[in-house]
Amino acid sequence: MTSAYRHISIGIDRSPQDVYLFASDAGNLPAWASGIGDAIEFVDGDWVVDSPGGRLKVEFASPNPLGVLDHVVTMNTGETFYNPMRVIQSGEGSEVVFSLYRVPGVDEQEYETDAATIAADLATLKRLLEARPEA
Repeated sequence: MTSAYRHISIGIDRSPQDVYLFASDAGNLPAWASGIGDAIEFVDGDWVVDSPGGRLKVEFASPNPLGVLDHVVTMNTGETFYNPMRVIQSGEGSEVVFSLYRVPGVDEQEYETDAATIAADLATLKRLLEARPEA
């Protein structure tokens, strides 16, 4: 049985390489991912953050040339959430795609709120990257 999901995406006027390098650096997460909190630290080989929901661990896919930004968020309860995310070529720029799955126990309103938060986070990522000077 498959879960309900939707793809949330945004175009960014930067190369896929620029977008990938910025977004795959977990140290940059607090600048664009609102659910992460204000700071993230590298502790004993893990990226950890004290978020509004408690202490979280964030683990990205291994560095890769394909733009895969999949990441797993582990809650302080041990519960994990897999988040598929990609950077793909779009003309001379990029498109960032986040796949939001609806997990059991999440009602429609909560799911819509999550989708809106992700869309806002991607808009922040776009603003940050498009304002940065070219590398």
